[in-house]
Amino acid sequence: MLRVDCDNNILHLCNMKHVSILVPETAIAAAIVDPRYMFTAVNEFFKTAGHEPFFKVQLVGMTRKVVIGDGLITIHPDLLFDEVAKTDLIIIPALSGNMDAALQRNMAFLPWIVNQYKNGAEVASLCVGAFLLASTGLLKGKSCSTHWLFANDFRHKFPDVHLAHEKIITAQNGLYTSGGASSYWNLLLYLVEKYTSREMAIMASKFFLLDVGRDSQSQFMMFKGQKDHEDLEILKAQEFIESNYGSKLSVEDLAEQVGVARRTFERRFKKATANTVIEYIQRIKIEIAKKYLETGRKTVNEVMYDVGYTDVKAFREVFKKVTGMSPVEYRNKYN
Repeated sequence: MLRVDCDNNILHLCNMKHVSILVPETAIAAAIVDPRYMFTAVNEFFKTAGHEPFFKVQLVGMTRKVVIGDGLITIHPDLLFDEVAKTDLIIIPALSGNMDAALQRNMAFLPWIVNQYKNGAEVASLCVGAFLLASTGLLKGKSCSTHWLFANDFRHKFPDVHLAHEKIITAQNGLYTSGGASSYWNLLLYLVEKYTSREMAIMASKFFLLDVGRDSQSQFMMFKGQKDHEDLEILKAQEFIESNYGSKLSVEDLAEQVGVARRTFERRFKKATANTVIEYIQRIKIEIAKKYLETGRKTVNEVMYDVGYTDVKAFREVFKKVTGMSPVEYRNKYN
């Protein structure tokens, strides 16, 4: 389909790829405009090199006119979705507002997305566009990323999808998802490289001033324990952990604190919070440590002791596991 031009290392187009960028109601405008800009910019790179454009980019909607951004922005899609016989790549932009209401207003897209996927199209969601992609059922049993702030809501709504919310990109069986907010640029670069070449992706990364190697949103995440459940004993345990993060906490002590047998307590805690007890304790301690490192003047060791760690190696390992950075790197970047 493509061949490398050895003179300038630019790929020469033989078959154009069709990219359908959805224009849902309640969409975030930038998540429509940015992918269009990316793929049309790559077309310009090809034209500058003396080749034909590689992508045919079209905006696809449910109606001829879509008003978004609280009425400030009007978009006129190129086509209605039922006018698209076949496409190669579907981009699902991020949605805004109440997610249940947003999904309800865009349900008409779902069977079309499924049908196009079955006919060979690939599908990529940007940020919380993952909610719309997951609503198709295509992500069942597969990995998915989305904005870390919406992780608990996503797990609750789609328990049969493996949420890898720390990831910038997931890719599985022609289905792609990205992490929160601007991290979708990394997915767009990934798709450019997949469909064209590494050289073209690097060119795009330089043009848009993007870090081509970013693969985790862990350093940006703020842990908010899942409390949208009705298990009162587990809520009590969560509140105890958050109030006593500087103490040495054990599963046995917590179970005794709320009057539940240990094994039952562990099972109920994981079901209610999507974390093991130990994971939850670690995440609370590290979240407090991050705040100290961002705003205070204490040394890393002082912060470590404040949140209940006495082993420097253990603290650094857990901190890096959660944030993707060492405590010193984190403080240098955010303080």
